[in-house]
Amino acid sequence: MRKLIRSQRGFTLIELLVVIGILAALAGVVTLGVTRFIGRGATEANCTDLHNVQTAAAACRVEVLGARDTTTDCTSVTSLRNGGYLLTNAKCAYTIDAEGRVITQNCGGQECAGVATQ
Repeated sequence: MRKLIRSQRGFTLIELLVVIGILAALAGVVTLGVTRFIGRGATEANCTDLHNVQTAAAACRVEVLGARDTTTDCTSVTSLRNGGYLLTNAKCAYTIDAEGRVITQNCGGQECAGVATQ
């Protein structure tokens, strides 16, 4: 009976600590990768939001100029939303000038590829 118990020994403390250390290192690498993707996703969402506001402002301006409408306001995100040009509220605060150019006010100041801001 004693021979059977001796042959069924478990792991040593050193072996367990090595395994825990390896698992902790792998968890750290995974966490850094996920954090990078989350940051990139937030940047892309803000750029998409900016592009949507620019497209809505351009569509509003085309319709207003084509109809020679002087009552429709195309210079604020709220008026674009109320006019049906934007389906959702913008995530950031934007100012739109009289020519339909969008100026980012409060959105982290990142550069968006293919989207021109002033």
